[in-house]
Amino acid sequence: MMGSIVLEYSELYVKRIRALCKERGIAINRLATMSDVKQSTLDNIVRGLTKNPRVKTLHKIALAFNMTLSEFLDF
Repeated sequence: MMGSIVLEYSELYVKRIRALCKERGIAINRLATMSDVKQSTLDNIVRGLTKNPRVKTLHKIALAFNMTLSEFLDF
């Protein structure tokens, strides 16, 4: 049961990142530059390989979208 919860959250992060990128016309590699998150790290999150990204990483991504972490996580 616990594993499925983590999987659901990781899918939500992916959907959120993809939706915000599409909405704002930002490519994933551009987001990596804007957020100062390594391209490989971001790719792993978006591909669903990283199931549980660090809060610090999610915070950097949120800031790149000009959002607070709570706004970013408010899906």
